[in-house]
Amino acid sequence: AGALAAGLMGIVIGLPTLRLRGDYLAIATLGFGEIVRGVLINIDYVGGAAGLIGIPQYCNWTWLFIWTVVTVYVIKNFVNSSHGRACVAIREDEIAAEAMGINTTKYKVISFSMGAFFAGVAGAIYAHYFFLIQPGTFSFLKSFDALLIVVFGGLGSLTGSILAAVFVTALTAFLQDLALFRMVIYASLLVAIMIFRPQGLMGNKEATFKMFSRKGGADHGGTEGKAAL
Repeated sequence: AGALAAGLMGIVIGLPTLRLRGDYLAIATLGFGEIVRGVLINIDYVGGAAGLIGIPQYCNWTWLFIWTVVTVYVIKNFVNSSHGRACVAIREDEIAAEAMGINTTKYKVISFSMGAFFAGVAGAIYAHYFFLIQPGTFSFLKSFDALLIVVFGGLGSLTGSILAAVFVTALTAFLQDLALFRMVIYASLLVAIMIFRPQGLMGNKEATFKMFSRKGGADHGGTEGKAAL
């Protein structure tokens, strides 16, 4: 239910905002996020600022893994579909995509609602795993975490985002005792990535077993060549 509600809200919010571009779109979406959080804080039915407490634990690591696999599978198939190709074309060059007859607003809303749907899935899993959910948990800093994962992994790489999510999660746990400096470190890391590797960890490529085996074979061949010399 939470995922469906989030997907529906993605459509409702996406229709007026996704006609914007660039910085204006980012400001509008962040603004809506803060509006929703502010509204929930003032609604007693959902617990106000304290949130919902005592939620039954219907989720464990098994369900988390299953939903992760399902999410990756669905997104991978979507990217390889005609709708996904249209979204990729819009990402690469929106003006050229419009010139080719692609309804950019339509596909933006589709991708926006899909992202909201899976964000709702993540929120439901979080609530049923930790027994509670609070508006303060999903502040601007959480949006920054998602941005860091996408930029670090690569804007066009699904496996890059997965690897970046693992890295950022591990980094968050490592910096748990340095909460005051965590955002400084995150911001510095984001700036460094944008300067020295703007395409991210994987860029537009996907990590495969062949990639690692080819690299290992090349290293082995290079070692044998040096030995022969």
